[in-house]
Amino acid sequence: MPETPDSWLERARQSVAATVLAPELRQIGRVDSIGDGVAMISGLPNARLDELLHFDGGQAGFVQTLDGETLGCVLLDDADGVKAGAMVTGTSAVVRTPVGPGLLGRVVDPLGRPLDSGAAIAAESFEPIERAAPAIIDRDLVVQPVQTGTFVIDALFALGSGQRELIVGDRATGKTALAVDAIVNQRSSDVICIYVAIGQKSSSVARAIEQVRRHGAPERCIFVVASPAQAPGLQWIAPFAAFTMGEYFRDRGGHVLIVVDDLTKHAATHREIALLTGQPPGREAYPGDVFYLHSRLLERAAKLSPAKGGGSLTALPIAETDAGNLSAYIPTNLISITDGQIALDAKLFAQGQKPAVDVGISVSRVGGKTQARALRDVSGKLRLDYAQFLELEMFTRFGEQPEARVKAQIDRGQRLRALLNQPQFQPLRVVDQTALALALTQGAFDAIAVETVAELRARLPAWLDAQAAETVASVEKSGTLSEPDRAALIAAVGRLTNSVGQTTP
Repeated sequence: MPETPDSWLERARQSVAATVLAPELRQIGRVDSIGDGVAMISGLPNARLDELLHFDGGQAGFVQTLDGETLGCVLLDDADGVKAGAMVTGTSAVVRTPVGPGLLGRVVDPLGRPLDSGAAIAAESFEPIERAAPAIIDRDLVVQPVQTGTFVIDALFALGSGQRELIVGDRATGKTALAVDAIVNQRSSDVICIYVAIGQKSSSVARAIEQVRRHGAPERCIFVVASPAQAPGLQWIAPFAAFTMGEYFRDRGGHVLIVVDDLTKHAATHREIALLTGQPPGREAYPGDVFYLHSRLLERAAKLSPAKGGGSLTALPIAETDAGNLSAYIPTNLISITDGQIALDAKLFAQGQKPAVDVGISVSRVGGKTQARALRDVSGKLRLDYAQFLELEMFTRFGEQPEARVKAQIDRGQRLRALLNQPQFQPLRVVDQTALALALTQGAFDAIAVETVAELRARLPAWLDAQAAETVASVEKSGTLSEPDRAALIAAVGRLTNSVGQTTP
């Protein structure tokens, strides 16, 4: 039925009558100066730290510093259009990010805005990016393993559910590749993965996302991207927003793995913002609160107690060093905050050892408690044996002819090194790693050439499924290694070595 003038007039009268006429309190400030994504604002005496502010051009920012007459606001949007004299409105709210299952499989910025040309995020709720870490009484022991599928990690430096394990190394030594492999390996688990890219090149981020989509389970992953072209404020809030997204699943009994790539660039962004807002610089020009910045972030990674649902949030932060200098400010901070570090060495990488893990300075402070029981029973001495092999190998370079016992130890160490050299996107199950470690310690590889170890490792999973299916099922179900299972694995690997071919070392 077409609308008549009378019906329109009646509808307008009803709308006016329903309008509530009451005073509205608005806090309005003014931009004094703007530059490099940071605005100095006056006229908001009641503003608080981390409060969300809105500019009259539609941009948003959050309060980073408070001075006597002005406050420093870090913009979350492009600074174009924000000029001195512009009006700013306080909101009395903090920065929030969307959470919920609608984020799974999506590429978003830290505010939950899609970057993958998909539909808008269907958020279940919006939660503050800054949240308190779980209290000690709400935490549980870190004893459940998170399998990365990488032999050198799972066998020597096991990762636990709720642990914070730092990946540190020089540029282009495979830090991101190691973390992506851990994400890819969760395709056979119930762990939800979140990859956070802070200030990384767009091509590198696109490659990491494509690798997960091709080899992993992208439907259970969230990709949070803050590129260098975006506002510094987005890069600053990126890891905090990602942890909030992960805590939604953790608090509901789920298990989450977060990769933060990387905190060195995050610290540099924090330093840039601090210098622009006039905070006093400290060591290497970083502000005094840079340690608190990352400690309050990483403390949110935890294994919750059964009373809190038993969920977990495991963190793999990445840090970059310069010329292998682990004593630099940010790496030492992160090493002291986390529960261990996986150190990658540029020389090993150049020699073709990938992943280039330096076994001598890498450590997991949780210890073997998080390691799969079957793997722990057979890999207890691997790290010590490998360290002794490296030392013996160094001495033999002087030309001395080693005695038979030392030569046998060096030969076995060379085969262990070949096992630790694992191609990307070829994750190993616990039973595969257990069989490799067991066969190595029992001397099953002593009769084959070092060059054939890679072929043997690649063929092992399918071989075990075909030759020892019952043993594989038993180990995967119980998580332990019985004597019959031990004998069956050794026999299966022995038959595989025969098929690969025996040669004189």
